[in-house]
Amino acid sequence: MKSAKNILQPEHRALKTAVLVLDDCNTLSFAAAVDPMRAANRLADRPAFDWDYVTATDAPAHLTSGLAVPGIPLARLEGCDLLIVIAGFQLARHATPSLLAGLRRIAASGATIAGIDGGPWLLAEAGLLDGHSATTHWEDLDNFANRFPEVDVLRDRFTLSDNRLTSGGAMPAIEMMLQIISARHGAGFASRVSGLFLYDGAPAPTKPQSRTGLPHRHNALTAKANALMEAALDEPMPLTEIATTLGTSPRTLQQQFRLRLNTTPQDHYLHLRLAEARRLVTDTEMSLMDVAMATGFTSQSSFARAFRTAHGQTARDLRHDHGQPTHH
Repeated sequence: MKSAKNILQPEHRALKTAVLVLDDCNTLSFAAAVDPMRAANRLADRPAFDWDYVTATDAPAHLTSGLAVPGIPLARLEGCDLLIVIAGFQLARHATPSLLAGLRRIAASGATIAGIDGGPWLLAEAGLLDGHSATTHWEDLDNFANRFPEVDVLRDRFTLSDNRLTSGGAMPAIEMMLQIISARHGAGFASRVSGLFLYDGAPAPTKPQSRTGLPHRHNALTAKANALMEAALDEPMPLTEIATTLGTSPRTLQQQFRLRLNTTPQDHYLHLRLAEARRLVTDTEMSLMDVAMATGFTSQSSFARAFRTAHGQTARDLRHDHGQPTHH
């Protein structure tokens, strides 16, 4: 195995990059990897990145939007400095012996390997994240940690661990790509690339992923309360306990949630639990009783009432309408 080259250092030579695109990945994750490279080349007026699209087989990859991306079959990829693996759904189907062997072959050449969204699953299946810190999409973090005990699983938006990079989704992938651009071409240049997308600046990569997607509406107090709630969906914390943990009063917490999110902490907490319940109903094969317990409901009847009020139909009907769950 060749020693890995550090791609995160000043370098004017174009970074030879391979973008492995798999069926059923989403378009935003694909664009998050590619468009920062395109923008960097445009601003630099020279190739800062030289990339090829790679596919699992001879056939083009089909994104969830229906777009088809043709590329070089992984088996014929001779080498690169950076391999970016973009995946989304149907990960078990993608984790074929030939694909995993291909990932190991490229890693053994000394290339840096990155995974976006479902990509970290495939890297871990290939054994390429053992002994490294890594993250994946928040929906899958717990299962990911259980399946790959040799991986130091973090809830960060994206992680950098030697020559392994992992991102939880599309927006953190943009931040990850900007980190690469900044390391190679300077923070000022990366800021100009960011400005092309009207992107106001990346939070720290260690900022935990959020299920709500409303970071700009939170303040420091409500964001911390939200993080506590997300970490305890199965055993909801009383409001007084949340307030005590945060060193504030229940009244102040109520006021801040009203001011920032136009809701109460209790309703916000219930929304998080029922959003997770909907995901478990549509994306997993868990029994409805297990779904109720996993989202903090002590009885099936209370869960059924709350679910129908929130989503307009019963959990059983929703599962029936969605058919077999699709695994992420």
